[in-house]
Amino acid sequence: MAAEQERDLTAAAGRLSDHPRGGPTILRIILGTQLRRLRESLSISREAAGDAIRGSHAKISRLELGRVGCKQRDVEDLLTFYGVRDAATREQYLALARQAGTPGWWQKYSDVMSPWFDRLIGLEEAASVIRMYEVQFVPGLLQTPEYAHAVIRLGHPRADEREIERRVELRTQRQSILERGRGPKLWTVVDEAALRRPPGDPKVLRDQIRHLLEVTTQTDVTVQIAPFRLGGLAAAGGPVTILRFTEPDLPDIVYLEQLTSSLYLDKREEVESYMAVMDRLCATAEPPGRTAQFLERLLSELP
Repeated sequence: MAAEQERDLTAAAGRLSDHPRGGPTILRIILGTQLRRLRESLSISREAAGDAIRGSHAKISRLELGRVGCKQRDVEDLLTFYGVRDAATREQYLALARQAGTPGWWQKYSDVMSPWFDRLIGLEEAASVIRMYEVQFVPGLLQTPEYAHAVIRLGHPRADEREIERRVELRTQRQSILERGRGPKLWTVVDEAALRRPPGDPKVLRDQIRHLLEVTTQTDVTVQIAPFRLGGLAAAGGPVTILRFTEPDLPDIVYLEQLTSSLYLDKREEVESYMAVMDRLCATAEPPGRTAQFLERLLSELP
């Protein structure tokens, strides 16, 4: 194993072992990245690596992308196959694998959580900056419990009240990243339509707008409004979330949520395209300094 790769692993393990936002999702990505670099440095194919752990090249791809957890036996077999003999180095990999296998706090909501959504929560936990554009609703990270309840009810009309409350609780728990120290900076552009269309009782919308007025005073939260007068907006036709990280092994990630699925994009050219769209949105929307005035005027116009 090259000395440079060993230093990279040691540095990553040191940064993440006590990282306040280093949850299992991020640890899986870090571990997978290090395993991929090791494999590629030896010019070993995914197919050959898959054979070494009695799996397929697809399994290796999922492991290296951090989309699934790594069993310690698989990590041990891969390290042996890659010729990593040093006991201390092997233990660093295995320690990351053990930490990555620890369930995140959100796993207790697995009964009401879509199978693709747990990755987003883990990425939010580790992000340094979250940029969002929302078309139809106020962003989930900024919703009041009453507004969240109404929105979730619209999306799950056949769910019973207990399920709705569980989903609201999960959404509220997600928001804690904005309240603790060293949390991410949130920069969101909200379409005016989302602020004029009540999800139910008009009072819920009024209280939600008052809440937005409060959060605009927070230093780590920036809210911009995209008013109707702007006309068409180049925003890929729907909500967009871009997550950025300080950890060098984590690329920027674009999250696109659909009705029954979602997409996570991390290829540079794809991310750069969405980053350009987000930059144009921020440039054309009302500047942050006018958000409070816009919201106050909107409140005066609502029934």
